[in-house]
Amino acid sequence: MDSGYFATPMIFLVQVIFGFYTLMVLLRFLLQLVRADFRNPVSQFVLTLTTPVLKPLRRYIPGYRGLDIASLLVAWLVKTVEITIILLLSGAAGIAQAIVWAIPALVSLVFMIFTFSIVIGVLLSWFQAGYSHPVAGVIHSLNAPILRQTRRFVPVISGIDLAPLVAILALTVLKMLVMPILSKLVGMPNGLF
Repeated sequence: MDSGYFATPMIFLVQVIFGFYTLMVLLRFLLQLVRADFRNPVSQFVLTLTTPVLKPLRRYIPGYRGLDIASLLVAWLVKTVEITIILLLSGAAGIAQAIVWAIPALVSLVFMIFTFSIVIGVLLSWFQAGYSHPVAGVIHSLNAPILRQTRRFVPVISGIDLAPLVAILALTVLKMLVMPILSKLVGMPNGLF
């Protein structure tokens, strides 16, 4: 068996474990940014997973104008470690590329978070019980700033709200425009992470 036999499942595990924690840290940053209710069970879950790492860092890395810089730094560090491990398992160079490649990878993840949160919000709106679910509160908090801006240009037509569809299209097009430029700036193959 060649070295790639074990590398593929190892890369998968690294992506799942590190990707999940990066997602949690970025969610915490975004939930603070949109001033979500942190008494919500979903928000509490995110806080429980991220506080042990972020609390000690906050002593040295203060926030700036309401932005949690420590969360962004931790997300970048975790993504850098993930990319480094993946590159090493793939037999490629490591940390120098990973340091800069983590930035477009995080930007791509932010686009994904907002896109999926809007899709989940739409699905929850189809069911009456969806409004009372704890996820609905977090999703609403995340989506509100984007959908509020979209609704200024796309009114409700005959009781049908097209703002989520337009927002998803706008996010997708924006990602298509931004990610190739970011990837090229840091020398990362487009669509790698």
